[in-house]
This record gives sequence, structure tokens and C-alpha cells, in this order.
Amino acid sequence: MDGLPSFQRSSVGMHTDLLFRQIIFDRLLLECREKPSTLTKMSSIHPVSTFRNLVLALLVASQTACDVSQLNNPYPAEDSGQAILYSSFSERPKHLDPAVAYSSDEYGFICQIYEPPLQYHYLKRPYELQPLTATDLPTVRYLDAQGKTMPDNADPKDIVYSEYLVTIKQGIRYQPHPAFSKNDQGRFLYHDLHAEQLAAVYSLADLPERQTRQLLAEDYVYQIKRLAYPKTQSPIAELMAGYIDGFAEFAKDTAGLPVTELKNQAMRGVDAINDHQYRIRIKGQYPQFQYWLAMPFFAPMPWEADAFYAQPELKNKNITLDWYPIGTGPYWLEENNPNRRMVLSKNPNYHPDFYPTEGEPGDREAGWLNDAGKPLPFVDKVVYTLEKETIPYWAKFLQGYYDASGIASDSFDQAVQFSAGGDPQLTSMMRDKQIQLQTSVATSVFYMGFNMLDPIVGGDSERARKLRQALSIAVDYEEFISIFANGRGVAAQGVLPPGIFGHQDGESGINPIAYDWQNGQAQRKSIEKAKELMAEAGYPNGIDSATGEKLLLYFDTTAVGTDDRALMNWYRKQFDKLGIQLVIRGTDYNRFQEKMRSGAAQIFVWGWNADYPDPENFFFLLYGPNSKVKQGGENAGNYSNPEFDRLFEQMRNMSNGPERQIIIDRMQSILRQDAPWLFGYYPKDFALLHSWYKNLKPARMVNNRLKYSLINTDLREQRRREWNEAEFWPLLLALLALGGAIYPAIKAYRRRQQET
Repeated sequence: MDGLPSFQRSSVGMHTDLLFRQIIFDRLLLECREKPSTLTKMSSIHPVSTFRNLVLALLVASQTACDVSQLNNPYPAEDSGQAILYSSFSERPKHLDPAVAYSSDEYGFICQIYEPPLQYHYLKRPYELQPLTATDLPTVRYLDAQGKTMPDNADPKDIVYSEYLVTIKQGIRYQPHPAFSKNDQGRFLYHDLHAEQLAAVYSLADLPERQTRQLLAEDYVYQIKRLAYPKTQSPIAELMAGYIDGFAEFAKDTAGLPVTELKNQAMRGVDAINDHQYRIRIKGQYPQFQYWLAMPFFAPMPWEADAFYAQPELKNKNITLDWYPIGTGPYWLEENNPNRRMVLSKNPNYHPDFYPTEGEPGDREAGWLNDAGKPLPFVDKVVYTLEKETIPYWAKFLQGYYDASGIASDSFDQAVQFSAGGDPQLTSMMRDKQIQLQTSVATSVFYMGFNMLDPIVGGDSERARKLRQALSIAVDYEEFISIFANGRGVAAQGVLPPGIFGHQDGESGINPIAYDWQNGQAQRKSIEKAKELMAEAGYPNGIDSATGEKLLLYFDTTAVGTDDRALMNWYRKQFDKLGIQLVIRGTDYNRFQEKMRSGAAQIFVWGWNADYPDPENFFFLLYGPNSKVKQGGENAGNYSNPEFDRLFEQMRNMSNGPERQIIIDRMQSILRQDAPWLFGYYPKDFALLHSWYKNLKPARMVNNRLKYSLINTDLREQRRREWNEAEFWPLLLALLALGGAIYPAIKAYRRRQQET
């Protein structure tokens, strides 16, 4: 045809042949670059030659030393080999201001940037507080009405104030930021930008001078002032007004002031003693306040940040604290492009911090202590890419372009299968990729509640109590978890989920009203036992013995979509086991909230995620004085039991220990007997990790865990190449088939050319 040499068997012959084809391919590319129409002209004038050259191009691409192994790699080549963690987000976090942010997607960013004085130990369970920027846990002293110190064992009723003294470490510095930048005369460069300067500013990157300063105790005090400042609209302002002395008065006094004046205003119960110590005075005794000191609400905020961001022209250009946070944490937000990606980069000023050297039993064997004592953070950068759909994310995870993944419902069967014993296991495809499955029970509870003010299901009568107990047996939450949660949950035996002090496993932790302990595990009681309780309650076979009519109950819910029909039918089926007719009353969320506030709902389903890992944060949901109808509190079912309330008041201020456990067990027993809730289930988190992702121990309460993550970049690079090797032979075969199909036409064309 054109005298191309045939393929040689020797290495020299192969090299010569490839080199010859490389020369032809390079010439073709050069000609196409210089004259874009060349390829088209070649196609029209020399069909055989054009086809030949396309085949040559594929051969060269597939057999030369060119790296075409990852044509689908979504990341730039310079990222290769770097300590970068790849994740995603589905929508931009609304707030990055720690005084306002209060959702999981926001915490995923700000908890890596801001540092409150305390944090949770990464490995220990139950969760344990430890210092972060503080030198030690706060010291607490109790005061009487005259401000005199009281003994530690003072009667809580006599304690008027609790004073928390926090000492912070020296030498901690903020990330470089324009808000700190000063000239040689000590004047701030960017706190009073004039029109000409502002005209050239479109993002924080347009202000090149970035300086820093040391973290001060006053920064923590200033943040508490921001929580109280009405224009901040902090979601915890109302709660803190009931605890922090002088908080409510400060909010009232500063309502009409600009934010730049906050630093000059004093709050009665909060003050900085010196550069590295500050104190907070709490009304009465509230031991759980220390948990708030591990939340970003109480992270430091330099007054310079508000002075800088308060400039109206910067706000108009969306240069705000909600877009560009400023902190002392291991990372800073280098890029915030909500339409594409967000990037956290290592803070060059991050203070010394180290991986834990101790954990709980089994951590060393599990590898959680392999990096004990090493400096943090391990990862230099975290890249979050916008992914609105789960299917593209899942595909990229399987290709190795995301380091970890949750499991969406439409991908669950592809990733997980259950053994005969009900244990989740990875599918063979996941095992072949050496993907790891992590499961952990969340510090959350989903429950079905009864309105205890309702004349049928509520109250403390034996009739209503036995009705609720019968339903606690009949509503099969093991079945619910299997059908509607893909097995991702554990049937709840009480109020407290695992990981919270007071939770009991095994026989001592079951709900004896609804379960028996058989063969080493909890077994739900038979439906016959539930029917016996119904008869004792005066509803044999679901018939009200007083009226002779079928018992009719009402379930208020916001699950009104088409996809919710199966769930609603399941609830009806559970009640029908006892002959009860369940009427579903669907409504929008606002109307549902109004029903809950007014006590118009009869039966409802709700859930609770722990704010902090203390039993008080769950039991208060059933504390009488927290009634939603009477006091507007979080006791949605309006449950009230004097003995339970008395034990709650005794338990809430105790330290964890055997005495507190005894009281908690008694409280659980009362709730199981009264059954104001069907305890429902504790959701189970499922996570998939690639083999190169290390140190990600399940830790729902640890919001700053990114700094502990470790990526084996060499292994990731190797696996990506294996899983994304470009294969050109199918295209080559298709071209050969195409050539065979058009060969007769080419032959006829050349015959006509010769004839003319």
C-alpha cells in the first residue's frame, strides 16, 4: 500500500517500527495544527490515506510512552502525588460564621478552620473532652449570692453562679489575613478602603498583603459578645441568655450599635483577665456548659475581622465572614467557588498539634494508633468538588477519584450485602477493590411519640399505659430498618444511643416491656403478648369495650409525597396487627409544627441528634418542665412524671460514675414502663473508604477530624492507574470494521479515478 514495514519480532525491529509510526503521526499532527482543514481535505482527496493515518494515530497513542492511562482524571496533573484529600459538596454552605453556622454541611468546613478551647478525644468512647487551644480543662468554682466561693460538694440549689476559668496556650497565631495587615506606622491597611482601592477589589485575593497576630483571650470574649449581639442572629442566643450572666442585658444594650462598637462594650458575666485567661459566669450549676466550649459557637473571633468585613462595599461584593472565614485551625479556606469547588489548605501558622497516643481497648489492634504522637495535620489540602447527583459521585469514587463515600439507596445493593445473620458485608466488587466498610451507630434517635395530653393515648392511666405498651411491641422497628433503612440502624431499647454515658448493652440494657433476652440477644415479644395488653387496656381485638367501636388513632406526619406511600402503608399495617385503624393526617412542616405547639397532634414521629454527648441532652426531651405545649420546650410529647423529673434534676448535675449510672437506669425503667415513646431506632452510619485512606475512626461528635486523616498517595496513584487504564483496542476494532465496510466503496472510487 505505502510500503510500511511489517511488525518485527525483535526488540530493535519493534523500536524502529514504532519510531517510524511516531514520525508519521507527529507530521500529521503538525499539519493539522498549522492547517485545521488538512484533515478534512485528506479525507476528501485521499480516503485510504486518511483511514490509515487515523489507525496510526491510535496505534501511536496506545503503544508509545505517552501517558494516556487516566484520560478521565478530573484533577490537574500537578496534583499527582500530593497529600490531597478529595471530597465533595452538593450545595454551598450558607454560613461560615461560627456564631451563626449550625448545620452539618457548614460544620464540615468551619470546624477545620476555627478552634474552640476544647475538643473531643478522637479515639476514646464514650466521648471525652480534652484541651484544644486551652492548656487544660476549665477550672470551675461555685459562688453564692454575695459572690463568695462555695465548696465543690455544695447543694446545687444553693449555687447562684458557676464560674469557668479558661487558660489558653501561648504562641497560637491566626492564619494570614488582610484584616490583620498594618503598615510601618502600625495603621491597618485595609480597614478603611477608599473608593479607588475598592474598585480593584473583587475577592480577598485582590488584597495581597496578609499578616497575622497572636491568639488572645479577648478574642474568645469578643465571640461571646457576637453571640449576644442581636444583628448576628445566633441560633443559640436565646438559650445562652438563660445561662450566661449579663448575656441578655448585653443584647439589649447593643441592639442599636454598629458591630464595630462591640469590642468597647462590657458583658457582666464574661471578661478577659489577661492575654491568656478569661472567665465565664453561668447562672446556677450547669455542668453541660463545658460541652458548649467544644463547639464552634465559642471559637475565637478577632475584632479586626468584624472591623474589616463591616465595610459596606465589601459586603456588596460578597466579601464577608460567611464567605472568607478567619481562624487558628489546621486549615484555611483558600478557594470558595460554590459553582465548582471549595479548597481547604494547610494553615502555615498552625500551632503544634499531635495525633493521640492512647485510645480505647482495641484501637491499637485496629491500627488507630499507628501514627501516635505524629504532628498534625497529615493532609496538606482538601479539595471539595460540587456534585449535585449521587450517581456521578459514586462512579468517580469507584474510579478512585474520591477517597471516601457514603452509600446512597440506589447504590446500596452494589456495595453491601447482608449475611444470613444480618451482618453487613461488602460485595465481591468492593472487596476486589480492597474498599473498607465502616459502620457505627450514630448518637441520634428516631422515635414515635404520643401526645401525653391526648385523652386516648396520653395520660398516666393504666388503660392508656397498656395501650402504648402494646404498640411498643406491635410496631416492628427491626422490619422498618430492614425495609426502609437498608439495614442501617439498630432497634432502640431506650432513650440513650451508644456512645452516650448511661447506655447499657446486653441483657441489662433491653426494654423488658417489648423484648425478651433469648440466646444471647434481644427478641421482640410476640404479637399475642401485645394483644393481651390490648385486652387488659379495654380494647380486645382493637374494639373499644366502652363504645363497641373499632379504635381509631391519628398519625400526623409531613411525609406526604408519592414515595412515602409505602411507609405510610407500613405504619397502618403495624397498627392493624392489633385491630387499630390508623388514620394518616399529612400536612406541611409549618402546619405540623403548629399542631405540635398547640397539642393538636396525637401520634407523631420525630428524631434528635445529640448536641453534646451527655445523657442530659436526651433525657431533657422528656422532662416535664420542658413541655412543648405548656412551656414551648423540646418535650414534644408533653410527658410528665414527677418521679422521672425528680431523678432528672438529680442526675443532670452529676459527674459520670456508678451513682449517676444507677439513677439513669432507674429513669430508663420509668420510661420503658410509661412508654411515652416507641423508642424507634438508632441510625447507623455506613461509610466506604479506599484502602489508601487511613485514621478515619467513626466519630460523629468529633467535628474537627479532618486533621487526623492520612492519605497514602503512592497507593492511590497506583490504584487509579490500574482502574483507569485507557484501552484503545475496541476503537481500533471498530475502525477496522468500518474500513472493511467502506473498502468496496473506496475500491470503486479508485477504479473510477483510474478510468478518468
